[in-house]
Amino acid sequence: MCPQPSSRRMDSWCWKGSCLQTECVTMQRRIGEIVAEMEVPLHCRTEFSTQGEEQLRMQGSTDYFLSSGDKIRFFFEKGVFDNKGNFLVPPEKAINKIAHALHAYDPVFKRVTHSPKMQALVRSLGLQKPVVVQSMYIFKQPHIGGEASSHQDATFLYTEPLGRVLGVWIALEDATLENGCLWFIPGSHTSGVERRMVRAPAGSVTGLNFLGSEPARDDSLFVPTPVQRGALILIHGEVVHKSEANLSDRSRHAYTFHLMEASGTTWSPENWLQPTAELPFPPLYT
Repeated sequence: MCPQPSSRRMDSWCWKGSCLQTECVTMQRRIGEIVAEMEVPLHCRTEFSTQGEEQLRMQGSTDYFLSSGDKIRFFFEKGVFDNKGNFLVPPEKAINKIAHALHAYDPVFKRVTHSPKMQALVRSLGLQKPVVVQSMYIFKQPHIGGEASSHQDATFLYTEPLGRVLGVWIALEDATLENGCLWFIPGSHTSGVERRMVRAPAGSVTGLNFLGSEPARDDSLFVPTPVQRGALILIHGEVVHKSEANLSDRSRHAYTFHLMEASGTTWSPENWLQPTAELPFPPLYT
């Protein structure tokens, strides 16, 4: 599960230890400030879930989600609003994630994403022109943090050729079996992509469509990857992974961002996420 960064096998790789402890403190402190200042209009209180295509279509049909690629926006757990959109739990306990451009607009997350430490790691993998396509702060709230069902990142971030997307996932708190650590199917990055989420044609009611279907997967194939705070996991764009619901009394904060090797790569114009005039995908190397 954790080959050295020089290995080109790279379905997933773990950088364990305390090397990112300082960054963890800084990012958690900053996210606390962002949440304290959060203002979300009623019509923008969008619940986020990976459970089922219909749910994805519903959330994707809102402009709030589809236009979030170049903004910092708030997405919430299921069941945290009443039928009028009022919070049923404290807002800071209701958030599922903050996405998708922390790396571009917040100085703390921009500094961590583009740090010399991160650049050196990605250079060691041989990436020549990596660009940052999105970023997310994931909360995995105690007792209500929803599961991320098994998926491949390339379903949502598709390139031609495949194999050009890399996820960088940093544990800001211990990720355990109880609070929803990541699980992987080793070697699954070699099987291609069987399902894609694409933008629906202009004027469509749904906003998003799916091409293909997610195959049934044997749970026994998944291997858990519990890590301590400060660990970093690299995730190949085609490796199948998931995380379970958090039923514990401890949160599982993580900061994650996705890179694309831009050299010789075409970003699908059908992807839900597109670079904009306001925010072209920024290069990782400065």
